[in-house]
Amino acid sequence: MQQTWFAKFKKNKRGYYAFIAFAVIFLLTFFAEIIANDKPIMVRFGGHYYFPIISKISETKFGGVFETEADYRDVAVQKMILQNEDDSKNVQKNISKQGNAYSAANHSDSGNFIIWPLLHFSYDTINYNLQTPAPSKPTAENLLGTDDNGRDVLARIIYGVRISLIFGILLTIFSVIIAIFLGAVQGYFAGFVDIILQRFTEIWSAMPVLFLLIIMSSVLEPSFFTLIGLMLLFSWMSLVVYVRAEFLRLKNFEFVMAAKALGASNWRIIVKHILPNASSVIISNLPFLLSGSIITLTSLDFLGLGMPVGEPSLGELLAQGKNNITAWWLGLSGFVVISVILTLLIFIGEAVRDAFDARK
Repeated sequence: MQQTWFAKFKKNKRGYYAFIAFAVIFLLTFFAEIIANDKPIMVRFGGHYYFPIISKISETKFGGVFETEADYRDVAVQKMILQNEDDSKNVQKNISKQGNAYSAANHSDSGNFIIWPLLHFSYDTINYNLQTPAPSKPTAENLLGTDDNGRDVLARIIYGVRISLIFGILLTIFSVIIAIFLGAVQGYFAGFVDIILQRFTEIWSAMPVLFLLIIMSSVLEPSFFTLIGLMLLFSWMSLVVYVRAEFLRLKNFEFVMAAKALGASNWRIIVKHILPNASSVIISNLPFLLSGSIITLTSLDFLGLGMPVGEPSLGELLAQGKNNITAWWLGLSGFVVISVILTLLIFIGEAVRDAFDARK
């Protein structure tokens, strides 16, 4: 069954390659700290190895005078790490002439070295060495330019995509659980239970979802899990209709009648017999649920009612593009990233739907 489904899925080349591209994007952004960070991945100093991206390390560990965490983008701190009494002249030659950061891996004759991520900026790192006022145009140091606060746009996109995808995946999982429970109860028990829940679903779905989310987001303090809870109030409605229809159809099949005759309980029949046969409808709707979750989060962030201020967000990037019309790289970067992610999800959803289509 699974091999047949996967073989059908692979025949849709557009959907299959879209799935590979989406998986690569998710994996790369999931490890965003290793790709874009203002802290080194690893530092070797005095024969000891340190991992600044994992733990905070005081500047005094490297011979400094401050008890606070070391500012690794500071040239003075980098020289402290790399030099010793015998090689200070050699270290001076290794200092990069571009900004405060060295190349990806800096070495000295003492054996000390610094291994940097590919991008020397985190999502909240402010570049104080800009040649023009923020927002500044794309340069070799800031490949997609900076926003109006001097933060690297590419770093914020990497972290923002991760938040959007994780948010969408969690919201989709919780929405599916609720939709399966309500749809199964409606479809299997039918009768009065179905009438009550169906009227409730119709009334609930008639409400202006986005306006209600805007109102509730403005009242409650915004946070990652608060937004998931708010959106979860409405996100399950698009799937529960299909689950209910499948359970209404499948409950009259012979294998369900046989399970009842053998004395199986209602919930065992729902979970063990009907749900696996209704899974095709659920799975084929997952990519569309995920894309809808990302769109809703982006909309709230664009209006300033989504993630807390300062958090990386694709919607906030679009809002900055609107507020800074002349900074074309802000709006263009946000538009391209969101368009690519949503397009990939649509292609994946179409391929999954075709794979489960019995007519094909």
